[in-house]
Formats: sequence, C-alpha cells, structure tokens
Amino acid sequence: MGAHRLPRCARGRSRGGLSRRADAQARRRQDLAQGMTVRHRGPARIVLETNVVLSALIFGTGPMARLRGVWQARRCVPLVSTYTAQEFMRVLAYPKFRLDANERTELVADYLPYAEAVRIPEPPPAVPACRDPCDVPFLHLAVAGRASVLVSGDRDLLALAGRTDFDILAPEAFLRSLPP
Repeated sequence: MGAHRLPRCARGRSRGGLSRRADAQARRRQDLAQGMTVRHRGPARIVLETNVVLSALIFGTGPMARLRGVWQARRCVPLVSTYTAQEFMRVLAYPKFRLDANERTELVADYLPYAEAVRIPEPPPAVPACRDPCDVPFLHLAVAGRASVLVSGDRDLLALAGRTDFDILAPEAFLRSLPP
C-alpha cells in the first residue's frame, strides 16, 4: 500500500491553518509596516521591473546606484524571462535615452550576466489580476522563478502587495530590507 498523502488543500499547513510561507510573509509585512527590515537568507531571488533596472543603470545615483551595486556584488539574484529580457533590450533602444549600440551593449553587460534565466511554463502560473496586462509577465516570472521579492515603482504592481506568495516592494523598501 502506498504512503498516505494529505489532500492538496491540507499540504504544507501549520496548526493555525496558514502555510509556513504565508506565516513568514505575514510577519515580514508586519515588520515592514512597523518600520523594521526584511532579512533574507543568502542572496534573494528577485524580479526587477524594467523601469527599476533602467533607473539603476542609466540614472545610477543615490539609492538606484546602491541597487545596481547589490546585484553586481551578488547579494541578490535578479531573475529574467524571455519576455522581460526582450522588454529590457527594447526599452534601452528608446530614442529618449540617446544610447548608441555600444552604450546599450555596455548596459546589458552590467545587468544580464548577473541574472538567472527562468523559463515560464505553458500555461503560465496563476497570478492575481493586474490592471496593466504589461505587468503580468513580471508576476509570472516571480512565481515561476520562486522569487522572494518583486521590486517595482509601478503603482499597479505595488497595489498587489499582500496578494502574492512573494513581497512586492518599491526599490527603497527593498534596499532597506537587505542586511547591512
């Protein structure tokens, strides 16, 4: 006779009915609300929304320069999918940035070698409904890549904080969450 398996809805549940992950996320959210920082074990697996990456690379002063230093020091592991990498490349070519091909190549080299590629399954994982359909691939990436944090300044994504198995933080909040 095979080993007894718990029903899917009961697997991974603690005595209080919440999964350990949900318990930990609730504690992290409570800590953040009280001004405390989130602590990560090892490098955090993170998803950086395109505008965050661009700000860190192109306008890399202040907190955004620190964010760039964090991924380059391998204190976090940025995750990319085919879609997010293509979007990054496409946006780098926008005329408003006035970057020639060599400058774009240099910026790509300052980011993509530090990132881990994640394959998004078909069908993609379930994610909360998002007002902007262009943000959905970042949610898929966070789920498929088992990210602990999605870093974004986008209001539509930030509005989903607390509705996912990962934190959704603004860049400054993410930086505060890292150990010194």
